[in-house]
Amino acid sequence: MTWKARRLDGVAAAADVQARVGKRVQALKSRGITPGLAVVQVSGVAASTVYVKKKIETATLLGFHAQRVHLEESAGYDQLLRTVDSLNRDPSIHGFLVQSPLPSGWDEARVFREADPAKDLDGFHPLNVGRATLGEGGFWPCTAIGILELLRFHGVGLTGKHAVVVGRSRVVGRPCATLLGQRGVDATVTLCHTATLDLADHTRGADIVVMAAGMMRSLKGDMIREGAVVVDVGIHSVEDPTRPGKRRLVGDVDEATVSPRASWLSPVPGGVGPMTVAMLLQNAVTACERSHA
Repeated sequence: MTWKARRLDGVAAAADVQARVGKRVQALKSRGITPGLAVVQVSGVAASTVYVKKKIETATLLGFHAQRVHLEESAGYDQLLRTVDSLNRDPSIHGFLVQSPLPSGWDEARVFREADPAKDLDGFHPLNVGRATLGEGGFWPCTAIGILELLRFHGVGLTGKHAVVVGRSRVVGRPCATLLGQRGVDATVTLCHTATLDLADHTRGADIVVMAAGMMRSLKGDMIREGAVVVDVGIHSVEDPTRPGKRRLVGDVDEATVSPRASWLSPVPGGVGPMTVAMLLQNAVTACERSHA
């Protein structure tokens, strides 16, 4: 397949964000302050382990004090809550996150509520959700704000455009829809989900489609209008027919049929993923700056 759509290059956009974050880190260190972040991971989901390693490595390269806190599932849910409490009280850690997924039956929402909102780098604490929505300084979830930064980096105009967000999770879909409709961004937003009737009727009318549905290759070329901007948030591991025994990543977008019609399309991998890490680091340096203001 010949790629026609221009790529929303998350690697380049993330490098731009990280360069700015690095300068802010150095400014803090010149004052004798080293921003600290922690990533808490329960047990060893392979995909999560690779992701956590990338976060820690990138943060360290930029000058953060970065630590991975690993807990075995056998340690139990209460130990996770004690770990969150310890990080809340640790003055060397300015922000942290608890890596998903958590073991089945563990109350993830309670973990978010137990985090100090000032250190909640994922922006999942209810206080951060409210503050961010009201423009009062809360942290936005990293993937959602990363999508907005990705579009801005590539000069994609948003004012007055019709954006359709597919997926209503509190991690991506809902905050992304809210962000796109915020004053200063000024898109007109439609939020679609599993109960939406005739999804294609909505996506065909969109200037911008954000696919965060978690359904592999579910957006087809005939579901978008010519020239639409498409952001693919999905990530799925499938067998690679070109490499027997190997696997590759694909998204919620059927690249083969969407790319010939779209004006811009984020690749999987290399699109939204790098932005999530970059915005985590931006939130982390912001948390440090606020604590030393």
